[in-house]
Amino acid sequence: MEEDKLPPCFGELDKVFPMQESGLRQTPKSCFFHCPVKTRCLKQALASKDGVKVEEELIDRSEQAGMMNFFERWSRKKQMHRRLQAREKKED
Repeated sequence: MEEDKLPPCFGELDKVFPMQESGLRQTPKSCFFHCPVKTRCLKQALASKDGVKVEEELIDRSEQAGMMNFFERWSRKKQMHRRLQAREKKED
């Protein structure tokens, strides 16, 4: 699909991977079954600044489940924010 023909929701995290009432994110059926660019779209959404929220949510859930201790959580969040800052500098 050509760049100018992408759907208006392309790469928008809250539209293509919204938070559900359960507290987990899920791709809507309209995207999952009918969108020809769903994989590219989700990758774009997760690579955006908003995509950092998803990574933070995963880290927080891992800590709450006892799969990660405080220091590992702190370290991963620090690495994540460093990658985001580097990406922002690269975009400037």
